[in-house]
Amino acid sequence: MDTLTTIANWLAGEFDNGEQAIADPTWFVHLKLWHRPLPFTVDGCLALFAEQANVIYVDQPYRQRVLILRPEPDSPIGQVEYRALRHPEQWRGAGADATRLQALQPEDLLPLPGCILTLTQHDQGFSAHPPAEARCYFQYDGKTRQVILGFEVYGDRFLSFDRGVDPETGQGLWGALMGPYQFVKRA
Repeated sequence: MDTLTTIANWLAGEFDNGEQAIADPTWFVHLKLWHRPLPFTVDGCLALFAEQANVIYVDQPYRQRVLILRPEPDSPIGQVEYRALRHPEQWRGAGADATRLQALQPEDLLPLPGCILTLTQHDQGFSAHPPAEARCYFQYDGKTRQVILGFEVYGDRFLSFDRGVDPETGQGLWGALMGPYQFVKRA
C-alpha cells in the first residue's frame, strides 16, 4: 500500500472529540467529523468528502468540502488540495449517509485557490500544513473568508488545526484557537 493510500485509509471514517470537549468545554465544542471516500478519483487522485456537526445539532452538518490527495514531486509525500462543492446544501448529511455520495460528480467540485497543504511523515503519523505563502480564501454569506488549514492523522485519531481568521487583521475568529481539535476515530 502506498503512502497516500495509507493516509486516505486513516482519514476515512467517523470521528468525534468528546473527551476533549468534556475536559475543556470553554474552548472546544463537541463535534462529529466525517471523512468519506468519494466513489471516483479526481484527476486520478484519491479524494474524500468531509463535513462536521455539533453533536447537539448532528442533523445540521456544515463545512462540506473535498480533500484530494495528490502526489507532488516537490513534496516528500504529496499534497492535500481542498475543493468546495458547487451546491453544499445538496450534500448536507452525506457524511453520515455516505450512499448519497454515489450521485456526486467531479463537475460538482469547485477549486479553492490557495487551499493546499504539504504532507510530511513524522513519528507514527502524517502532518499536513500550508506552504508559508499559501492563503486559503472562500466566499460565505457574500463575504470573503480566510481559513488557515492543517492537520495530523494517525491510525486512530485526527488532529485539526483549522481556524478561521479575519482576512484583513489575521485575528482568529473560530476553530482551533487554543490548539488542535483532537478527534478520535469511532468507525
